[in-house]
Amino acid sequence: MERITWDQFFMAQSHLLALRSTCARLTVGATIVREKRIIAGGYNGSISGDEHCIEQGCYVVDNHCVRTVHAEVNALLQCAKYGTPTNGADLYVTHFPCLPCTKSIIQAGIKNVFYAKDYKNSTYALELFEKANVNVVHVPFDEAKIDFLKDEKLDLVLEMLNKLRMSGASTDELLPFEEKVNELFGKLIKA
Repeated sequence: MERITWDQFFMAQSHLLALRSTCARLTVGATIVREKRIIAGGYNGSISGDEHCIEQGCYVVDNHCVRTVHAEVNALLQCAKYGTPTNGADLYVTHFPCLPCTKSIIQAGIKNVFYAKDYKNSTYALELFEKANVNVVHVPFDEAKIDFLKDEKLDLVLEMLNKLRMSGASTDELLPFEEKVNELFGKLIKA
C-alpha cells in the first residue's frame, strides 16, 4: 500500500467524521489541523440532547435544515469549548463551506481551507475568503487510497471475470465490466 499525502490523510479524517453525521440530507465532516496535528473535528448534527434528523426528520426552514450545526462550526466550537486556539490553523472539510460557515471560519482565524467536493459554492464566500487572505484549495478525495480491502476486492472481481470468460461470456459482454474495473482500480485489464 502506498503512503498517502498529508492532505489525503486529513481529508480521510474528515470523511470518517462525516460517518457520524446525523443529517439525513448531506453528511459533512471537518478536521482542524495545526502543524500537521489534528486539534479538533466535527460533523453536522443536532445539538447535544436534541432529536436527530435521522430519527425525527429534518427541520427545514427556507430550504435549510435548522436542526443541525454544521461540521465546520462544530469543529470550531470544540476548539472554543476546550480552549484550543484556531488562529493560523488549517481546515479540511468534505464539502465547500456554506456562507455562514465561511464567516465563522474567517472569524476564527483559519488560514487554509481544503475541501473535497464542490457544493453550492458561493461566489461571495470565495470573495470573503480572498479578502481575508484565506487560501482555499480543492483537494479531491481518493477513497481508494484508504480502502484496506482493495487488493482482496480486486482479486475477487478478476476471479469472477475469469469465470465468466471461461463460461463463454463474449468479449462484448465482458467489456463494460472490464471498463468499470479499470475505472475503480486503475488500468489493470486490457479492454
